[in-house]
Amino acid sequence: MARARRFAVLLGLVIAATPTSLPAQTYPTRPVKIISQAGVGSAPDVMARIMADELGKAWGVQPVIINRPGASGALAAQMAATAEKDGHTLFLANSSTFNILPHTQPNAPFDMKRDFVPAGFVAEQPMLIAVNAEVPVRTLPELIALAKQKPKELLYAGNSGGSLPNMTGEFFRERAGIDVTFVSYPGTAAGLVDVVAGRVHFIVDGLPALFGAIESKRIRPLAVAYDKRLPNMPDLPTVAETLPGFVATGWSVLMALSGTPPGIVRKIGADLDKGLVQPEVRDKYAKIGAYVRPMPPDQLAAFIRNQQETWRPIVTRVLAEQRRN
Repeated sequence: MARARRFAVLLGLVIAATPTSLPAQTYPTRPVKIISQAGVGSAPDVMARIMADELGKAWGVQPVIINRPGASGALAAQMAATAEKDGHTLFLANSSTFNILPHTQPNAPFDMKRDFVPAGFVAEQPMLIAVNAEVPVRTLPELIALAKQKPKELLYAGNSGGSLPNMTGEFFRERAGIDVTFVSYPGTAAGLVDVVAGRVHFIVDGLPALFGAIESKRIRPLAVAYDKRLPNMPDLPTVAETLPGFVATGWSVLMALSGTPPGIVRKIGADLDKGLVQPEVRDKYAKIGAYVRPMPPDQLAAFIRNQQETWRPIVTRVLAEQRRN
């Protein structure tokens, strides 16, 4: 009788577990859509497609990337937030969606904390400071010295006001104690054209967006805003070697919708991590200036909160200055 009771208890536990475990075991049951805020052909789009290829290998079905650029990620987030909460629609969010968008669009019809849950960390893209090849400086301290000799004369290019490159540039201006002028562009390509042509002195942007121009020697990199020197560019100093503690990176997180079964969220994250840690995948990212950094869910949530706290005073201050001007 005791044995029968134990068997009944075990059977009950198995039956109780089945509804939550079965969806994760069978996921995905149809093609998965990954909504991306990156424009087609951009460096973030290339990163998204590398990630999608790895997930496709794990799932046996290739995820579909849907590009919805614009409004600093708001268009993509809004599209994703209204989808079915079953893990078959995901949102590839970048750092500005968490750190900047809440300040520039406080009345957006979605909330990143309420409507989404992190499934996995994809990669970081360090911000970089690079000059026109004819500018007579070869180090970051020399650029700072030149800017102090010529207040208000040096121009720097960056994505539209309120973007991470803009915030990084203004953070650099503040920390270095220099007076340089921000020139806003709708995208990296347009700003890069003017820097290469010598109409603008330097550029602040993510390494993936500038990688090609660096390799072709059309611009000269001075420093990367990462917490350590890059493994594939060991001779490039960090900004922190001149301005201690200065770190600025873009990063991408794969998000599921809040309400998605936790087992499915965990499976997405595990499959993502398994693919990204492969040496050949890491190399693909490194070749375009991005660096894989897998994180367990609790560490990822803490990372996002820390980034928001770090950037909040900078974003608030820069946006207030831009409104006054």
